Amino acid sequence: MQHHRRGLRRLLDDEALLTGLEADPLPEDFPPRLGAMVNYALKLTRDPASMERKDVQALEDAGFDHGAVLAIAEVTAYYAYVNRIADGLGVELESD
Repeated sequence: MQHHRRGLRRLLDDEALLTGLEADPLPEDFPPRLGAMVNYALKLTRDPASMERKDVQALEDAGFDHGAVLAIAEVTAYYAYVNRIADGLGVELESD
């Protein structure tokens, strides 16, 4: 998890946003559009069998078009896949 945090810190350059991303649940003042995306990704990661049309609708209501919804689902699934492969093979991360 720490290696992801370091990468996000470089990309975001926003410590408050990074701290908010680590909160569970997200803080009340978290940006709504980003919150919809994070909540979708968390649910898809934690309990994929429980996904429903309303989960996609929440992204659409937040302003994401169909292509963006697909990209969010693809990136979420890809990271889950890669992390499970790495964890399953005992891959050691480099220090940087």
